[in-house]
Amino acid sequence: MLHELSSDQEFFLETTGRFLDEHAPVGELRRLRDDPVGFDDDYWRRGADLGWTSLLVDEAHGGGSISGHGLVDLTLIAHEFGRRAAPGPLTATNIVAASLSAAGGTSPALTDLLTGQSIAAWCIAERAPHDRLGSVTLDIQVDGSDVVLNGTKRPVESAGQADNLLVVGCTGDGLTQVLVPANAPGVTITPMHTVDLTRRFSAVAFDNVRVPIALVVGTVGAAGVEVAHQLNLAAVISNSESVGAMQAAFDMTVEWAHDRYSFGRPLASYQALKHRFADMKMWLEASHAISDDAAAAVADGAPDADQLVSAAKSFVGQYGSELMHECVQLHGGIGVTFEHDLHLFLRRHTVNRALYGTPVDHRQRIASQLIASSQVSLAGSAA
Repeated sequence: MLHELSSDQEFFLETTGRFLDEHAPVGELRRLRDDPVGFDDDYWRRGADLGWTSLLVDEAHGGGSISGHGLVDLTLIAHEFGRRAAPGPLTATNIVAASLSAAGGTSPALTDLLTGQSIAAWCIAERAPHDRLGSVTLDIQVDGSDVVLNGTKRPVESAGQADNLLVVGCTGDGLTQVLVPANAPGVTITPMHTVDLTRRFSAVAFDNVRVPIALVVGTVGAAGVEVAHQLNLAAVISNSESVGAMQAAFDMTVEWAHDRYSFGRPLASYQALKHRFADMKMWLEASHAISDDAAAAVADGAPDADQLVSAAKSFVGQYGSELMHECVQLHGGIGVTFEHDLHLFLRRHTVNRALYGTPVDHRQRIASQLIASSQVSLAGSAA
């Protein structure tokens, strides 16, 4: 999270934190494990009133920002979500809202998203062996005044609770996005199991789903650039949430190490443990820094935004996991109990690590971009 916030951003952050403390306290999250939704409608509507769903939407379409960079402001909310393992489809709903706004913002569905009257799911990921970053095989074909969808998406966050599904598929050699009503004939939503206690994921199958071509978001077969940008947005939001979870786990462990005594001394006083805390603190601060840099790069449209996003997703995914497991180990036996809060943050980070590309996927993405760049440079030198 940014170290230097404006007064408006600080107020925004504090308001979100107080709301989550009151309406989604960490101690109450365990009871949501058996809740089919994971949050209630009033909670999400009131969150939308606070600006959770409007920061990536153009002002002309009912959105707005705090600092002029809506994505950076949204990372503040995501950080607070991570620090509390809070429920709600923050990433998915914002990605769909951003897509609808970029396409013109005339859809009635966008108004409902901004007011929290409905939520939407983003159907981008696919099952193995097509689960690599950016791999899309779902088929979308134009048939007269309709488009027809065939294929499966998984995992899809909050698909079971969504009113609309923003589906990414292939039309020829290009990508197409379609806003499909969740109750459209041919759509089958099957709940999946997840380690996260408050977020719900599903597999969504499309069997000859036919909808009007007017529901295409953008241009048929020409959504590649938009989808790539949306993946960057999703990775940035997810990273900020993961860093918030890392911060919560680290703070909890430091407090425990000072309160817990062994042989008459607090655990925090032992040299070997100090070294481990120093490593964890370095991973945490580096994760804050690279996550913020990636958010700023995407918000500014910087030419190196793709590489920074992948570097951040890879670093936070790898070293966040290291930090989380260190926190569990330093807590000892209590750290692996369901009654302790620590596992809530481990669960949140673990799921986020796998969404929108794993650390390995993003390292490969960076390598591919560097190779492509070097080939262009070599070609230019040869000419």
